[in-house]
Amino acid sequence: MDDQRENLKPGEAPSEALVFTRRSLREIDRLAAERYGLPTLVLMENAGRHVADVARELLSALEHPRVLIAAGPGNNGGDGLVAARHLANSGARVVVVVASPEGFKGDALTNFRVVRAMGLPIVTPEEGTCPIAAGSALLGGPDLVIDALLGTGLTREVTGLLRTIIRAIDELHRQGVGVLSIDVPSGLDADSGRPLGAAITADVTVTLVGPKVGFGTLDAQPYVGEVVVADIGIPAACIAELGEPPPPAPASEYVDDVEIKPPARPPRAGGRRA
Repeated sequence: MDDQRENLKPGEAPSEALVFTRRSLREIDRLAAERYGLPTLVLMENAGRHVADVARELLSALEHPRVLIAAGPGNNGGDGLVAARHLANSGARVVVVVASPEGFKGDALTNFRVVRAMGLPIVTPEEGTCPIAAGSALLGGPDLVIDALLGTGLTREVTGLLRTIIRAIDELHRQGVGVLSIDVPSGLDADSGRPLGAAITADVTVTLVGPKVGFGTLDAQPYVGEVVVADIGIPAACIAELGEPPPPAPASEYVDDVEIKPPARPPRAGGRRA
């Protein structure tokens, strides 16, 4: 994969060939808000709706699918909470696991309050228990886990409760439960593609705006699964203003290509291995 993206002309739509670094994504968010007045709550809504659409396609063979959503306190978690609302509205049984309920703020807090007002089951960490196990038990076993724990801002090793949650989700994955990650598999460095202590192994990654530069590394291949690009409504001119991003960390070897396409079927029949 080429580690440099081509510049866009004003008004030209971004293509799936573009890849983005952590720094370029922060700048895109800033420009969208400051120059174009695009509310971040709108971007979160667009992201969560895209995730819900992909999840429904993956679970289309099931009449009342069971979905476990693991939400961190940041914007990634807020995206997951939006997806929870849309999936519940379409008839899915949804349980939300929140890693840090007191950590929500801004747009994520707004969507947490909406989900709570809807009466969706919310599982919070308790001393000596794993919230993923508790959430899974409430559902009688999920058909799909949506990973909305950590996003592109992660630069430090994952420890503590988040590491426990990631390992519990991976255990469900080993048992045959499908896993969908939002933007980047939690625990994966979006720039280098390396797992930071522990990382989610996803069947599908719904990545926002465009693929992350780290997705092209060999290190990332066991984790990202099938990559689906979600257009969340960032003005194309906003992306065109960036110029060339810095090259990624040079230590990781790059694969020639990462397949990017919409999912044609669930990762496993009924969300589970036979």
